[in-house]
Amino acid sequence: MKSSMMMTVMIGLLLSMNLQAAPKEDYLRPEKVPAPASNKITPERVELGKALFFDPRLSGSNWISCATCHNPALGWSDGLPTAIGHGMKVLGRATPTILNTAYQRKQMWDGRFRSLEDQALGPIAADVEMNQDLDEVVAELKVIPGYVSMFEKAYPGEGVSQATIAKALASFERTVVSTEAPFDRWIKGDETAISESAKNGFAWFEDGSKGNCAACHMGFNFMDDGFHNVGLKGNQDAGRFAEVPVPVMKGAFKTPTLRDITLTAPYMHNGMYATLEEVVAHYNRGGDTKDNLDPNLKPLNLTAQEQKDIVEFLKTLTGEPMVVTVPQLPQ
Repeated sequence: MKSSMMMTVMIGLLLSMNLQAAPKEDYLRPEKVPAPASNKITPERVELGKALFFDPRLSGSNWISCATCHNPALGWSDGLPTAIGHGMKVLGRATPTILNTAYQRKQMWDGRFRSLEDQALGPIAADVEMNQDLDEVVAELKVIPGYVSMFEKAYPGEGVSQATIAKALASFERTVVSTEAPFDRWIKGDETAISESAKNGFAWFEDGSKGNCAACHMGFNFMDDGFHNVGLKGNQDAGRFAEVPVPVMKGAFKTPTLRDITLTAPYMHNGMYATLEEVVAHYNRGGDTKDNLDPNLKPLNLTAQEQKDIVEFLKTLTGEPMVVTVPQLPQ
């Protein structure tokens, strides 16, 4: 009885408390990039994966490469509201950035792939994306001596196969990570790295009674690996529900990273917002469509200045772009 009463008191206290801000250390960038033991990152694997990533011969039309949609000059996305695939078909979802995907437990907007290796072949084989038969692409690569040599150096004795193509692409994608941003310098002690407005914005971002953004955008990568219906007007896409058919997943999509957010407009899974101001305004009004709305989404009643502060904070999450050179492809 006594322990039951104590538990009741504790629950009451927790419910009466606002969300506590996370220690700044929780936002520190990891020193190492994770990789599975079966596909450790090596220079040879990264070099091979980079060549494959930029090679349009991996597509059925021989003119679409992974980099066509994941362009390093456009925040590793494409700058379009939604992607354009095989035959210039306009697709229903925006191209997500591949930045920091090494740290994500699920890939794609609906989370249907659990690793970068699983994900790598999906767009290649999809008839609306790169539209390439996987057995055919293996056969094509096997007759290119330069590639045969690169595969042997990267994966000795494994040869050119669907598995080694996937592993090489994943190895390169694990090198696409965010660089130090003004926010990172600030949390390490440089008080001059960001503006007072941005500091206030970070406080509203974390405050459970204000922005409550950190309920989903948490940690150094500012994401929770979860899926949420955020009440986008006119959305008819089932989202995560197609993979996990429970009502709360209807219209739910993966929380995207906020790293380099200024480089990845337009925003949302359907690219409906062109600016960060529009995104913050959407959350401030608690979304638009209430069907299956995530319970975390409620009107915030932020002032115009508080919304501006949050936008200024978000801008501090963009670091210097990676320097990327387009590789010379094997002929």
